Amino acid sequence: MPNLNAAAIRAADSLLRGVGGTQVLLRTPAPAIPGDDGEQLGLSTPQFQDAPLCPAVYRRIRPKIGTPAALNTPIQYELLVSATAVESLIGNGPQAFASAETLFAVAFGVLIEGVLYEITSATTSEIGGAPYLYRLMLRAPLALKT
Repeated sequence: MPNLNAAAIRAADSLLRGVGGTQVLLRTPAPAIPGDDGEQLGLSTPQFQDAPLCPAVYRRIRPKIGTPAALNTPIQYELLVSATAVESLIGNGPQAFASAETLFAVAFGVLIEGVLYEITSATTSEIGGAPYLYRLMLRAPLALKT
C-alpha cells in the first residue's frame, strides 16, 4: 500500500498545481511564552502565526438554483489542500499537532489573498488508510457577504 499512497499523493499534488494551485496561509495561535508574567495573567495580546499550505486550490460553492434555501444559504468556499503540505505542519515546530483534525480545529482560519476565511469543516480523502488530499469548507467573512 505505501507505493499506492505515494502515487496518490504525487497525483494530487500534480493535479492541484496543474489547475492553478496557489499558496494559502493557515492562521494558528502562536505558542505561549513560558515565564512571561503578562501572558500568565492574560494581559498580553494574543499572537498568531501563519503557516503556508501549497499547493492548494479554492473555489466558491454555488447553491443549487431553484431550491428555496438558495437565497438564504451563506456563501461557502471549498479549499483542496495537498496532504504533503498538511503533513509538514503536523508534529513539527514548537506546536506539534497530533493530527490534521487537531490542526484544523485550533486554526483561526485560512488567509487567502489577504482575506481570513473561517474553517467550517475538514474532510480527508484517503487511500489505504493514509490521506492524500484534504478538503476544507470555508465561510466568507461578513464583510464579503453581499
